[in-house]
Amino acid sequence: MKKKRTPPQKSNVWILLILVILGGMLTILCGIGIIIALVIPSQTTPTPTSATLELAYSPEKDALMQDILARFHKANYKTPSGLPMRINATKMDAADIVEAARAGKFTAISPDSSLWLAQIDAGRERALVGESVRFAVTPIVIAMWREVAQSLGYPQKQIGWQDLLTKAKSDPNFKWSHPSTSSASGLLTTLAMFYAGANKTRGLTEADVKNRATLDYVAALERTVRYYGEGEQATIEEVLKRGRTYLDAFIVSERLIIYFNSKSAQKVVAIYPVEGTLWQDHPLALLEQPGLSNDQRLTFRRFRDFVLSPEIQKVILQAGYRPVDLNLRLDDPASPIKPANGVDPTQPQTTLQIPSASVIEIVQASWYLAKRPANIYLVADTSGSMGEQDKLTQAIDAMVTFLDQVQGEQDRVGLVPFASRVYNVIAPQPITTQRETLKAQVRAFKASGQTALLDAVAYAYDDLQKRGERDRINAIVVMTDGMENASSIRLSTLTDKIKRGNATGVPVVIFCIGYGKDADWNVLNALADATGGFARRADPETIRKLYKILSTYF
Repeated sequence: MKKKRTPPQKSNVWILLILVILGGMLTILCGIGIIIALVIPSQTTPTPTSATLELAYSPEKDALMQDILARFHKANYKTPSGLPMRINATKMDAADIVEAARAGKFTAISPDSSLWLAQIDAGRERALVGESVRFAVTPIVIAMWREVAQSLGYPQKQIGWQDLLTKAKSDPNFKWSHPSTSSASGLLTTLAMFYAGANKTRGLTEADVKNRATLDYVAALERTVRYYGEGEQATIEEVLKRGRTYLDAFIVSERLIIYFNSKSAQKVVAIYPVEGTLWQDHPLALLEQPGLSNDQRLTFRRFRDFVLSPEIQKVILQAGYRPVDLNLRLDDPASPIKPANGVDPTQPQTTLQIPSASVIEIVQASWYLAKRPANIYLVADTSGSMGEQDKLTQAIDAMVTFLDQVQGEQDRVGLVPFASRVYNVIAPQPITTQRETLKAQVRAFKASGQTALLDAVAYAYDDLQKRGERDRINAIVVMTDGMENASSIRLSTLTDKIKRGNATGVPVVIFCIGYGKDADWNVLNALADATGGFARRADPETIRKLYKILSTYF
């Protein structure tokens, strides 16, 4: 007999129904989750960003910076997200660092002085310079050949700006140089001169700078400068090349005294001006550029800590800089900062205070009035060969740009055009009175004839010698392809004449800008080398910076 089937309990039916519904909802939620995951990135795994910094640094610490960067990259640091911390470094002049930083080209910088950081932020509504730290310092000094310093009383006597001024005024053959205010060493030197003129060591004011007695003191010093130059590193290299007869004294940072003496048999010593000096402080700064990532910030902070570490501070000391780590003793036997290298770890005795930005601006403007004015001859090649490869058009553009940029109202500029012969000479007159006349004649140049380059240089040189103005910097700027074929004077005869004239008469410096692939560099280099000038190819970068480069000498 069959048993009757027991009907299911109602509670079991409801349980099954609930399970079916829950399963459906779970399927729907999983689908939604997949869609969300596809559309919206997970908050726990952020999209990788760049951890690489683009760093610009000043050229005088090139070897040091390359060493530090190699050590940093060898350490193989990574961000928490696993990105490698890298630094792409570019060497450039401090003034160019300012321009490039403002243009957004770098995320970190290391110029030679914090003075440039203020210029980066000048006139900006939002500060671009963020975190910063200094990692090496070096005082600005007067480099002198040891026997020159001894003639002034060194080492028994502390020497200062007044001693330099007295020597330069009493000895017309005494030659000294300091960089222009477009470099940190030049600007810091000029500030030190204004402090000395005001007889102060702190709190230099606008009234101090504008004071007639202070201006007269600085102008007297500046009038004895033989020429300025492109910067301390360039000066050091030139003195190494030319030796004792090139300059008697020149302005550099202490670190370059050590560098020079390691390369030269003839030694120089560092004179720490008794009136006081200022320091290059080599900052490392992060730039708050748009889009700067957190990983880039981490890279900066890791690199900051790296350059401040005891290991790297020792590297900095061995490179001749003074470390900011005060635990490292300058009088340690292994330290290069010692009298045997021409420097004194106990100096300077007086450190001057950096004045306000407004005072620095006035000092720079006052320097153009106080500095030694110039007589400048533009020697312009208009021969037929200049019509090839668009050379004359480029030279015209460069000369017009140069004339537009001449700043010193006391500077005089003249023009010596030449082809088969010298023609239509315009004698040097104040740039404010004949700027437009010069530009009009330059724009009218046409290419024809042969190349009497040496005759044109000889004409400009002879005229400057006849003027005999020792209180001015006398310069010749030659724009040519250098293909001499029509002069009555030989190259060797002219260079011998220039060397004799510079030794006994008015010193004249010659700069040659060579155009075209076929420029005769033997001629151009010979003319420049005879006077302590330079010869450079007229590439776009040289032309763009022509006035800036030349004005450091003027």
